[in-house]
Amino acid sequence: MDTGAKRDKVRQQLAQRLHRLTESRRLSPVAAVAARFRQIDGGTQGVLISVQLFTVVIPLMILGFSYFKGFAENASPGIMWIRELGLSGTNSDTVRGAFGDTAKLRSYWTAVGVAAFLVWGIPMSIMVASMFAKAWQREQFGLSQRLVRGALWFLLYLTMVGVRERTAFGAQYAGATQILMFTLALVPVWVFWSLTPVVLVRDGGHGFKYLTLAGLAGVLIDGIVIPLTDRLIFPAVIDGWTEFGPIGVAMALMTWCGVLGTGWVITACVGAVLWERTAPTNTVLRAQTAEMAAA
Repeated sequence: MDTGAKRDKVRQQLAQRLHRLTESRRLSPVAAVAARFRQIDGGTQGVLISVQLFTVVIPLMILGFSYFKGFAENASPGIMWIRELGLSGTNSDTVRGAFGDTAKLRSYWTAVGVAAFLVWGIPMSIMVASMFAKAWQREQFGLSQRLVRGALWFLLYLTMVGVRERTAFGAQYAGATQILMFTLALVPVWVFWSLTPVVLVRDGGHGFKYLTLAGLAGVLIDGIVIPLTDRLIFPAVIDGWTEFGPIGVAMALMTWCGVLGTGWVITACVGAVLWERTAPTNTVLRAQTAEMAAA
């Protein structure tokens, strides 16, 4: 393709992007997010991600918890969800019993055992990278870059989960101290979701200061709304499945993964729309057409 044809193609692409951006900004924020969610088939994306979460993240969370507890015989990985979901009484006993104690998991804490779950997380990372590219309306990276960037993002996510868990629940807090530590635990969530577009989205570093605003979508959804929703809904969900024993707990956790996966998709859509509305128009268009301009 000669230089003139390239320029014409870039101009045409810019015009299309500008029209799409203008139309999106005319909508109310809620309508714009809903439109983006439908555009990327967010419901299906959430289901696919939830399956990966259930098979990858939960085992790694259990192994990590067991390691930090020294694989003690009197410590159950179920404590993580008891605290996360605000369970008590019979529900708490059911979840604790379903997971057993951490001593049984010592044999899995090997380079091979942990690496197996980390490798299994690669497809999830690639899936999340593809979802973010669609939500942010960018050209996707090639498979090799999606693989590397997705793996980096997955490690950042596990780090964020660990830091948030240790900050919010590392000791027995009460009253104002508990509220303060929960608030401090939102800081790594904010950093993580602000950096996510930089890692997963092509030219995602454009308008970086506006990404910190987009990261607030992750704080609101992943850091506040989902945890509060979990505490309101899941005690009743688990109570309804108590008679099923361990399989009932598994069904409840699968539902929890569905909420979390859908929350990630909504976070991507809200962050993208928020960034597009706060960043200057030229910055948005430059980021969305940089790949074509360089071709």
